[in-house]
Amino acid sequence: MKNNNHELLGHPKGLFYLFFAELWERFSYYGMRALLTLYMVNEFFLYIKDEAAREEMSIGIFAAYGSLVYATPVIGGMIADKFIGFKKSIILGGILMALGHFFMAFYFDAEDFTNGMFGLPIQDINGLFFYTALALLIVGNGFFKPNISTMVGRLYDDGDKRRDSGFTIFYMGINIGAFLAPLACGYLGMSEDWGWHYGFGAAGIGMLIGLIFFWRGIEDGVFGNNGEQPEEYRNKKMYGLRTDYFFYLIALLMVPLSAFLVKFNAFEVIGELHLHSSILIGLLIIILAIIAKNMMDFSRIENFRLITVLVLTLFITVFWSFFELAGTAITLFAERNVNLVLMNASQTNAINPGYIMFLAIPFSLMWVALAKAQKNPTTPIKFALGILQLGLGFLVFAMSAQFMDDAGKTPFLFLMLGYFLMTTGELFISPIGLSKVTELSPKKMTAFMMGVYFLSSSFAHYISKFIANATISGSEDVPEPGFMTTIIEKVTGFAGATTDSTIEGVNSLLNYTSVFTQVGVVAIGVAILAFILSPVLKKWMNGVH
Repeated sequence: MKNNNHELLGHPKGLFYLFFAELWERFSYYGMRALLTLYMVNEFFLYIKDEAAREEMSIGIFAAYGSLVYATPVIGGMIADKFIGFKKSIILGGILMALGHFFMAFYFDAEDFTNGMFGLPIQDINGLFFYTALALLIVGNGFFKPNISTMVGRLYDDGDKRRDSGFTIFYMGINIGAFLAPLACGYLGMSEDWGWHYGFGAAGIGMLIGLIFFWRGIEDGVFGNNGEQPEEYRNKKMYGLRTDYFFYLIALLMVPLSAFLVKFNAFEVIGELHLHSSILIGLLIIILAIIAKNMMDFSRIENFRLITVLVLTLFITVFWSFFELAGTAITLFAERNVNLVLMNASQTNAINPGYIMFLAIPFSLMWVALAKAQKNPTTPIKFALGILQLGLGFLVFAMSAQFMDDAGKTPFLFLMLGYFLMTTGELFISPIGLSKVTELSPKKMTAFMMGVYFLSSSFAHYISKFIANATISGSEDVPEPGFMTTIIEKVTGFAGATTDSTIEGVNSLLNYTSVFTQVGVVAIGVAILAFILSPVLKKWMNGVH
């Protein structure tokens, strides 16, 4: 039942409750994320004396955490779809994440507890809190993230032209939280007057505020019956427990498993296989099997729409694989090779969400205006345009090398312009993708498919790590002449895609801009492929724009 009797600014009132709930949840996530790597390198792993080993461990754990936090929504979405409903899943996820943030705020100084605690070395006590905190965040996100996005989609009837606009507004809430979090939590966490754990604590408070907004929406009835537990499982018991209690227990049991997977991260090898990649591949096989099984019960139109969702998910995996370089390679590029103005390198992570705060509403109005004029591009075309703009953004980063100073530093303007193109690309693809997953997926597995869609970010984090490593390590070998070498030379101005300079900044600039050029070229190639496939995908969508 839609509850559209109560509207605000032309949209269901429930949208704005979900807007603020997601804003504060993203504040908590990005606040903690902004501090995590720096905290591990400069505090948590200080007992590892070798700096390179400390950084390697930190990067490995960050990659495993970032990947798993986007893998669990598949499970959380499936459980919500069939067993406990979206509302209970969101509340469960929010509580687990709040606990995770507050667990991050616990840290005991070894100098104050020289004999340990409870018979254990203080390092082990800190490790218990740390890995449990990350695991709580991973599991909690799995129950929160896919289901709140699905709730937004359920506010609109099928064919409602306001859907894309509503998701764009919702997406602005995500980015307001992402913009404020590094500024607030980063200030507290890196301040000598406060410290890391005040920053993590602030993230936890943000999560609690988000939960309060969501609970208030339930109390005010703005969601109607949207997100209730399926009728057939409300009074049903599973293994002697009420259905929702049973899955609450499952969620708690997932915490130690997630802690294990984070601690023994992507750098751990079991036999010949990387643990991390094996889990992702195994999860992908299971997901495809579930989808194939369900397709036998769907109509022809539903199946073609479902296939379209999978193709769009593949495209957005490519998009996020490149976009996620913002937290690693682009930040390091900013620190080492950009003449920054009014901000340090870590604060450049606020540029992208800052742009979105100003662009989301204009984009939302633009989609509505284009729809009224019957000139609104189809979803596949929007995806192609989004990937194209992302590729152009990376080429702008690379072009900055032509304007470097004697130290290998480039003008701040290029960083701002490159981020601008990445952001407009994101607004063409990410909120639209969220909207279309809810519209194209069969009703009985919408949250599951939203989880599959978010799994794209899990694979993207894994892929992005290898691209980032290429920018950091670079290569001392002179590249072989060829198409890509010529492109790098034309874009960056480095003759033969190499340099004779002995200046460290110039060499690091060559490394970064060479990889950025290749990323830009590949992204443009994928965009061209998306344009070619767009007529086929439009046909498979069967009337969905």
